[in-house]
Amino acid sequence: MARIRTIKPEAFVSESLAAVSLTAERTFLGLLTQADDQGRHRDHAAIVAGQLWVLRPEHGPSDVETDLAQLADAGLICRYKGPDDKRYLHIVTWHQHQKINRPSRSRLPACPHHDGHAGAAPGVAVLAAGAGITEPSPQSHGTLRESSGQVREPAVNPGTDDKAAGQSDFTEPSVREHGGLSEAAVTAQGTDLGPRIMDLGSTPSGGASAPAPNTVSAQHLIAEYAAACTHRPPKDVLGHLGRVVHKLLGEGIAPAHIRAGLERHRAKGLHPSTLPSLVHEAMNATPAMPTAPVVHRAWTNPTDVEAAFGGDL
Repeated sequence: MARIRTIKPEAFVSESLAAVSLTAERTFLGLLTQADDQGRHRDHAAIVAGQLWVLRPEHGPSDVETDLAQLADAGLICRYKGPDDKRYLHIVTWHQHQKINRPSRSRLPACPHHDGHAGAAPGVAVLAAGAGITEPSPQSHGTLRESSGQVREPAVNPGTDDKAAGQSDFTEPSVREHGGLSEAAVTAQGTDLGPRIMDLGSTPSGGASAPAPNTVSAQHLIAEYAAACTHRPPKDVLGHLGRVVHKLLGEGIAPAHIRAGLERHRAKGLHPSTLPSLVHEAMNATPAMPTAPVVHRAWTNPTDVEAAFGGDL
């Protein structure tokens, strides 16, 4: 259900929003109205397209996926996987710009990159209960409580040693046996650190929210292309090229080959849909065989005219 949200005047002079296309900016502003009170939403291009672009059939799920990729590259949203193996996203600066009166508890899992342990309990706890995640069986050195993340120690019989009761010797292997919790997720006895929340989700691998270092995005390549042009190309041309470049990067094609294809496209002025052919030409063109240089010889009269011309003169 859409909600009333706040759009500040500074949004229209935001350098982050200016770095994405107009359609991506419209998708971002639309996500403000569709996200829950914690700024979270399903990361599903078809769902987003159905909510925000239902009256614009020319902008389909594939175009919305390009918008989401641009927003993630610009650091405006973060995309992650929840404990249920579904994809989610959240607006990174949500709590800085949205002041919700009596916010509702989120039913979606928290982001493991930004929310961390704080604020992750509501969404994770609901999903964990629905997924049938149970508490590990108690061992002799204590019981892990899923609701608070604290350790409840068993009663110690009089006359027994604390170490024998297992109250202080929590080692990393023993924690790992209880569901793979990190050492920071357990509050040791005697410390005053407050409750810790156990992260029941899995860290997403290779998501758009965590790009590999030294990678080149489609936005960077299109910016280089536009800077090399004498006059800035129309927005539709740059947008079409950006979608094609994004697909080529998704196929694992090296950015150097895409740059070479973009250079040929800029020199020839062809339709953006021809870029894959130009990239293929740059990748697999056969180098021309070198030819022997032509040596120029100055003309000299023959010494024997009869032999040279056969008596035709």
